[in-house]
Amino acid sequence: MHNDGNVVPLHKAATDQASPSPLARLPVILLQVRDKAAQHLRHGLQELFDNADDTLFEMADRARNDVEQNIFFEAMRDLRLKRKNIERGFLEQFFQGFVSLTQYHINQSALPQTLAFDASAAPADDDMKRHVAVDTMVGKVLNRDGFALDQLTARLSALQGKALASQHNPLGPALLCEYFLQAARSLGVEIKVKLLILKLFDRYVLSHADQLYAEANRLLIATGVLPDLKLAPSRRAKDRGAASVRAEARDGTRLGSPRTDDRVQAVFCALQKLLLRVRGSVSPTLEASALAQPISTRDLLRLLSQLQQYVPVPAAQDDFDLRNQLEQLLTRGSVRSGKSRVVGGADEDVINLVAMLFECILVDRNLPDALKALIGSLQIPMLKVAVLDKSYFSRSCHPARRLLNEIATAAIGWGESDDPARDSLYLRIEQVVQRLLNDFVDDPAIFCEVLADFLAFTSDERRRSELLEQRIRDAEEGRARTERARQRVEQVLNQALVGKVLPQGVVVFVQQAWSQVLLLTCIKHGDQSAEWHKDVQTMAQLIWSVQRHDDPEASLRLLALVPGLLKSLRDGLSASAFDPFATGEFFSELETLHVQLFQRPGQTPGRLVDTPVLIEVLEEIVLRNADEGPVETAVLPADDAGLLQVDQLQLGGWVEFQEDQENTLRCKLAVIIDATDKYIFVNRTGMKVLERSRTRLALELRRGKVRVLDDSLLFDRALESVIGNLQGLNRGK
Repeated sequence: MHNDGNVVPLHKAATDQASPSPLARLPVILLQVRDKAAQHLRHGLQELFDNADDTLFEMADRARNDVEQNIFFEAMRDLRLKRKNIERGFLEQFFQGFVSLTQYHINQSALPQTLAFDASAAPADDDMKRHVAVDTMVGKVLNRDGFALDQLTARLSALQGKALASQHNPLGPALLCEYFLQAARSLGVEIKVKLLILKLFDRYVLSHADQLYAEANRLLIATGVLPDLKLAPSRRAKDRGAASVRAEARDGTRLGSPRTDDRVQAVFCALQKLLLRVRGSVSPTLEASALAQPISTRDLLRLLSQLQQYVPVPAAQDDFDLRNQLEQLLTRGSVRSGKSRVVGGADEDVINLVAMLFECILVDRNLPDALKALIGSLQIPMLKVAVLDKSYFSRSCHPARRLLNEIATAAIGWGESDDPARDSLYLRIEQVVQRLLNDFVDDPAIFCEVLADFLAFTSDERRRSELLEQRIRDAEEGRARTERARQRVEQVLNQALVGKVLPQGVVVFVQQAWSQVLLLTCIKHGDQSAEWHKDVQTMAQLIWSVQRHDDPEASLRLLALVPGLLKSLRDGLSASAFDPFATGEFFSELETLHVQLFQRPGQTPGRLVDTPVLIEVLEEIVLRNADEGPVETAVLPADDAGLLQVDQLQLGGWVEFQEDQENTLRCKLAVIIDATDKYIFVNRTGMKVLERSRTRLALELRRGKVRVLDDSLLFDRALESVIGNLQGLNRGK
């Protein structure tokens, strides 16, 4: 990489910094932008590596010979071993990119290494291939999301007080590619594998750059950084979406591709074989002898667009049968023309498949009933896009398919008690459905726009709920620390007091006052700290000082001990904010006790004092919070079925509690406190709604009062179910 005098290379930025702490010069909002973007990027990288094994295995399976197959198997092994290092290296490069903003000058002329290609240098063929691949990836992002990236660059320039070139924006596609290439340079794989991994980086990281830029721009706008920049006009957004569709259609991988790749065709052909048994269900009700004439796909789309205008929102599950409605339209057309008009075989297969998918969706217990009806209204738009593009069934990142999944994911936490007329999520899904019903004719690009808008909305909601969840986690972990400290204090109190005969006033003081001093010290410093050991020793000295001892040296020891003991007691109470007047009576009593102990047995006291009341501490001391609930008394065996289910629960997983025969509560597991075996649940807004002990949760799971919800992708669940049903139908023929 060429470096002129003002360029700070990425690999040197960490050591050759212009100041001792350039990170300290970054505004707080820029750190927030960086950290939020890092979350998105980390998730994308994880998806990349999670899918890399399958992709490489598929390539190995298609290999022409053993040598080529071995290349892919070795690449799988190398990638597994180096995955963590690549992820870490990428994020380190990314963080360093933000640090470099403090050292950036606009007269930097060097391009990022990924774009710094010099044709005159006669590069190796491998370098040429890498450059062309990266250049194509960067170009796609700039064509698709260039407007949002330009706005982000302008805001970063305003924030830094100096102009920033787009190619040096640490969130720009060029630098993101460079971070990845630098992090993955240790991979010892051939160029064909490197290009494949770059394609995965494009698919799982760069393809979501729109979310990255939208989130960063929103954070900067919220803090007043160029909030008045003009938004992209809606027509431009539509043009960008259409341009993206056209660009990706050129390589046969996206919506509306006239050259559907072999894999897409193979998947659809396999589905068609399964659908043979149900073909013929969409046909006009005419005499069997009538000559059948298939309608064109264009005519089918026109009929579906007619039906689309009459779909109610939300659609009643029993009042709208797509195949029946389409059959009636075909019958009327056949009567008018005198010819039996039918749907072509491939189109009918799509109709049947989409109809069965929605049948599964509408009986899915993981979706709230009120939102099932809304999602059901999307059946015709989803059918139309599937007719236009068969990759709808084979490509998990298809915008229409992903929109359905995102809606279902957002809807899983919607409760029966939520008011549809006021709930923002319900209203937003309703807007999505209404827009597709009103505006979608035959341009699938609308799904890209609608998906982007919906993701922006859910991202805002998720960010708010995550903030609230974090506060709950912090509070619950604080409560857990307090509980652990209380148990430790109970232990040392019982070790010091149980079995001893002591003045009642001292026992009360230790149990009610000094226990709080110990509790605060344990919480602040821990039970291994010098402060903790000092306070425990002070308690032990206090107890020893009020007991009569036969040792003739005890009086001398007591005489030497008392001044320091009194000071330690007063310091501890003062640090714990105890009212000195409230403990004054105790210190007067303690003085009297010490005076009595200085006198020999049988000696007449110099002044009249009350005889202290002595008690024997027999029961263990238990410290409890005022708001603490009943203690769980049930004990279950380690292999209890309910406990095994509890242990399989994942943080972030959704469950449904049956509150009574009519009402249920959907909530998400947000916190597990291992020390106290507590499970904390929140609703979709992040508010705490339930707390359960491990034992009680196990009992409720075993009794069926708690049901674990499946939050996997809705479309994929439905498709798997349909395929299973069709396979069963074909086996039974």
